[in-house]
Amino acid sequence: MREHEDFLIAAILEEGVLDRAAVQSAVREGAASGQTPSESLVSRGLLSAREVALVRASIAEVPFVDAEAYEVDIRNCERLPRGVAESLCAFPLFDLGEVVTVGMADPLDLRAVDQLRSVIRGDVEPVLCEAEPLRRLIERAYALTGRGEVMAGSPGGASGAGSGAGSAGGALSSAAALTTGKEPIVAAVNQILAQAVERGASDVHINPDEHALHLRFRIDGHLQAQQGPPLSAHGGIVQRIKVMAGLDLTQTRRPQDGKFRHAHGDRQVDVRVSILPTVSGENVVMRLLSSAAQIKGFAELGLLPADVRAVEGLLGHPNGMVLVTGPTGSGKTTTLYTALKKLNTPDVNVMTIEDPVEIRVPMIRQVQANAEIGLTFAGALRSMLRQDPDVVLVGEIRDEETAKIAVQAALTGHLVLSSLHTNDACGAIPRLIDLGCPGFAINAALLGAIAQRLVRRVCGDCAAEDHPDPMLLARFGVTRETSGGSASRFVRGAGCPRCVGTGYKGRLGVYEVMAMTPAVQRAVETGESAGRLRRVAIDEGMTPLWADGLAKARVSLTTLEEVVRVAAVQAADAEGAMTETGAVPRRAAA
Repeated sequence: MREHEDFLIAAILEEGVLDRAAVQSAVREGAASGQTPSESLVSRGLLSAREVALVRASIAEVPFVDAEAYEVDIRNCERLPRGVAESLCAFPLFDLGEVVTVGMADPLDLRAVDQLRSVIRGDVEPVLCEAEPLRRLIERAYALTGRGEVMAGSPGGASGAGSGAGSAGGALSSAAALTTGKEPIVAAVNQILAQAVERGASDVHINPDEHALHLRFRIDGHLQAQQGPPLSAHGGIVQRIKVMAGLDLTQTRRPQDGKFRHAHGDRQVDVRVSILPTVSGENVVMRLLSSAAQIKGFAELGLLPADVRAVEGLLGHPNGMVLVTGPTGSGKTTTLYTALKKLNTPDVNVMTIEDPVEIRVPMIRQVQANAEIGLTFAGALRSMLRQDPDVVLVGEIRDEETAKIAVQAALTGHLVLSSLHTNDACGAIPRLIDLGCPGFAINAALLGAIAQRLVRRVCGDCAAEDHPDPMLLARFGVTRETSGGSASRFVRGAGCPRCVGTGYKGRLGVYEVMAMTPAVQRAVETGESAGRLRRVAIDEGMTPLWADGLAKARVSLTTLEEVVRVAAVQAADAEGAMTETGAVPRRAAA
């Protein structure tokens, strides 16, 4: 090893990467504290661990592989026992049959290479990886296989946990063993949750089939398949999740819902669990909920400055109703909590009724709806109005009774925030009318409505200039000549390890904010159609969803394909409105 370090220092000096005096000083200081020369260079910030690894790879004349960007194939764990992998800091990355490519921290260790050939029983091609990322990959791979300190098939191991899932006694004894924190199934569940948190997943799907167990993460709104545990571990994993969520371990034929809190480093993540029996076994979906600390401001959500001012103007009223509309998964809850964060001050009494309570916020009185005991939205809202609230959040207006009470609360001095499932902001008005609210009451209570969708952000690491198809541009009323102004730059992600080859990383919202101006109120009074209401709102300055998306695509935040995916119908409606009225939303103008 000492000889390898000497080669490393000589190569660094030969390439002129660092000053000789600085290297010699770092080596002397490191030797005094028991560090190797490479460790000393890294700890003093002269080189990064990755730069040292690249120099090592050039010395060893082997390729360098970034273990952090590698999607582990847990089937390769069968080629190498965990103890050998950990002691040699090596893992099989690619198995091509005759030759196995093995990631190693030190490919110049010929004894280790010979030992790997003996254990794998085949030819080995070593490649170099950074030591720490490689160790994390090894930990992740063997945790997902269910091979931990207790081998699968041994008493209390993965096989034991899975076999006991079918009976009450077996389930209870298995659950008792799993709570020790030392079982391989515990490690597998913890590893799944850790990966989900690190990759920014909103949901974890554990789906059993007849011959396989599928693990998928919903990242940026799209499901992505992951390397997961074998089918034999399914029973043990479900039992472990039930233990964590406080669910009935003996019940396998009825749906169950629960929640628990998972610690990942210094971060606490609330996890909502849904378990549904299927013909292939119990299907598990875990929703990873945001914490109050992660709630930012309206600008961070993606609202443009004009819309931020419009929304803050609506929230500045002492009473009235503000609605957020959109389909499931469009970020309505996040927008509502962002509004609550702005309104939540010591001199304001804020109360909520939700199903479920997704984000716990200090100082806000939050109530969980429970239809089984008669605590419905309408019933809880009645009681809440006797608690002297200033601001009331109703998670969703679902029925006529809730709608009427919410409107009444807005008319009697309360600021009411809620959500509706409608396609656009103007659709909130006919929806309230359908729920039995008269037009004059809507005009008196409703301050405005915000419609939203979520689009994926272009990955900043692999973004490159893009020239959208002319037919796609035409859908937005944009031509080649008008698409490239000084402030316009369309981009597309090429795909990289950070975005897992998708070209997108993260999401942002596209919005339309409708204020109840006098012109809109007159249209409501005269019973105008939803289409006519929309045209009036656009005339009054509302920027349609598609135009907001176009503005964000032009400044390199997303792509036109993403905007079309979430707002195609709205784009067609708005274009028709522009044709009839001659009004062009200011942000969509070329």
